[in-house]
Amino acid sequence: MTKPFILSEPREWTSPAVFSSPHSGTAYPADFLASADLDPMMIRSSEDAFVDRLYAAAPDHGAPLLAATLPRAYVDVNRAADELDPALIAGAQRRCANPRVSAGLGVIPRVVAEGRPIRQGKIPLREALKRLRLGYHPYHEQLEALLSRQRDTFGVALLFDCHSMPHDALCSAPMVRGRRPDVVLGDRFGAACARWVIEAAAELFTAQGFVVARNAPFAGGYITQHYGRPSRNMHALQIEIDRALYMDERRLVPNDRFEDVAARLSAILAQMARLGDAATPLAAE
Repeated sequence: MTKPFILSEPREWTSPAVFSSPHSGTAYPADFLASADLDPMMIRSSEDAFVDRLYAAAPDHGAPLLAATLPRAYVDVNRAADELDPALIAGAQRRCANPRVSAGLGVIPRVVAEGRPIRQGKIPLREALKRLRLGYHPYHEQLEALLSRQRDTFGVALLFDCHSMPHDALCSAPMVRGRRPDVVLGDRFGAACARWVIEAAAELFTAQGFVVARNAPFAGGYITQHYGRPSRNMHALQIEIDRALYMDERRLVPNDRFEDVAARLSAILAQMARLGDAATPLAAE
């Protein structure tokens, strides 16, 4: 079985940051593909394709990069473990209304992008629990260990949760100086990180020529919500980048701007990795 994540560690741990790419996995189990009704390209439409490559420079700047290898369509680590969909999983208990689960986007997804069903019929509960055991729990155990290490070492931990968004999703995004955003930063409307974190990140992206919006249309998912505890010096910020900037969304291949976007992101990462310096005096009090 494929290892559920790749951890790229820096030679020297000089930054309190942790970069996470939970949706860039491409290791589709053979039995999963055999049971799917979608062709291989369509089933990949939920991927944050190449995001792990865009942020690959993080270890060069003293911070680890944790990237999922199993795909989001198989198990979504950016959901709560109990977000089980009874419309897909035989034996899953119905819980309080959850719009993500109702839409088929629980921890074991029923659909991919644009609401296309992955398969017909249900899967047994044991299959859902197997996916959690193989992919979900190991990812979160590793992420929690990284954040605890950073806070213990530096007095503060900064989690940057890295995603991509379909270009069409920006139709509902607010205009920023007359333009649609290239990047959306989500801090759960201030609940997941201190204000200085999102302010500094917005300045860094803007300085590299990106148009930046905040919390709309994406305010942060489960990872941001779960790990963001500013009162405990644990800050989490979700970063969404427009896929059209760096890839051909239809063919799922990098476009001719990929290297330029990656270079601009590397310059941003170098500064983001140092953001914890601003929190050190506070953390020591």
